[in-house]
Amino acid sequence: MKIVVTGGKGLLGTEVVRWLEGRGATVVSASRRTGVDLATGKGLEAVLEGADRVVHAATHSIRHRSVDLDGTRRMIKILAGRSRPPHVIYISLLGCDKIPFRYHRVKYGCELELERSQLPATVVRATQYHVLVEGIARTATLGPLALVVHGMAFQPCDHRWLASELADLALGPAPSGFVRAADRAGPERVSLADAVTLLRARDGKTPPRLITLPPIGATLGAYAAGVNLPGADAKIGGPSFRGFLDR
Repeated sequence: MKIVVTGGKGLLGTEVVRWLEGRGATVVSASRRTGVDLATGKGLEAVLEGADRVVHAATHSIRHRSVDLDGTRRMIKILAGRSRPPHVIYISLLGCDKIPFRYHRVKYGCELELERSQLPATVVRATQYHVLVEGIARTATLGPLALVVHGMAFQPCDHRWLASELADLALGPAPSGFVRAADRAGPERVSLADAVTLLRARDGKTPPRLITLPPIGATLGAYAAGVNLPGADAKIGGPSFRGFLDR
């Protein structure tokens, strides 16, 4: 079985490759560092040749329209004409259909493209990674002060655990068409205020003075409403945010 991992040199993709290779799979990492560029299509058709599975983990925080959305469209166009197209496992973002931030809308657009493609595709929505929430907490901190949005909370997951979940799906049976797998999330819900306080404690600093801001705008309003948080049917796993900070 040949498994192609797009974004295979990125934070998540590197771990997906590691998990799959550890289970004896034949894995090909597709990234700009290996000569594959989703934004232009360079090397994409060649790397997808003979693929049985594609773990689509490629993303870009700035060029997400050209890399994520246009790259997904290019991949679909290449695979759609095959008599036996590979199973595509796409990692998406929980709440992407309800949060009007540009990156979220692009992720949702990729989901819709896969749904319309008639390819065997599995979409997995996950919460933010621990490392991202740590970064948000650092950005919100200004010396001894912290600017936090009222009601904003996360239930972040460990990207290494998520990679193992994607590896399991890649090694499992392929669906006959488009499916949404259970959402993935970590075990601990933390507010932005909690995250800032925990991070400062980990760094040996005193608790911050919190300045609470109202959730102005549609994006912050959606976060304050909790649309980024998992429901009761989500699959929970991996270390907690506190465990991540301790480690």
